Amino acid sequence: MAQQKLSTCLWFNGNAKEAVSFYTSVFKDAEVGKTAYYSEGAPLPKGTVLTIELRLLGHDFVALNAGPEFNFTPAISFVINCKDQEEIDYYWHKLSADPAYEQCGWLKDKFGISWQVVPAILNEMMTDQDESKSERVMQALLKMKKLNIEVLQKASKG
Repeated sequence: MAQQKLSTCLWFNGNAKEAVSFYTSVFKDAEVGKTAYYSEGAPLPKGTVLTIELRLLGHDFVALNAGPEFNFTPAISFVINCKDQEEIDYYWHKLSADPAYEQCGWLKDKFGISWQVVPAILNEMMTDQDESKSERVMQALLKMKKLNIEVLQKASKG
């Protein structure tokens, strides 16, 4: 796996290996790269997974196996631009682990990572030159948890 110049490091509380296994089951194109292990005298026992390289949808991640010092926050999320409703439904079903957290296409997975599962055409609808269209789309979107492409398209058309 060739290294990208910019990648994302995800800090897991001792369950990086479990997280990588989960994400490789969700993302059909997932690639797992090299694994590094803690050595003698490190914060975790020698031989424990330190990092695992992971690529999802062409984006490189490093899963860091660490401790409870840091948690994920919704201030950072990963956007999945979906081609159709079937793809939105697939990722929503696979990733969402906290129904109370779902809003406007946003969800939280079982590791606390925030995802936005959106139609690829959403940006186009939200930036339409006709402000009334984008406003109607925004109003429809604000009422949804999982996004519905058909409803958003109807809102755009008026």
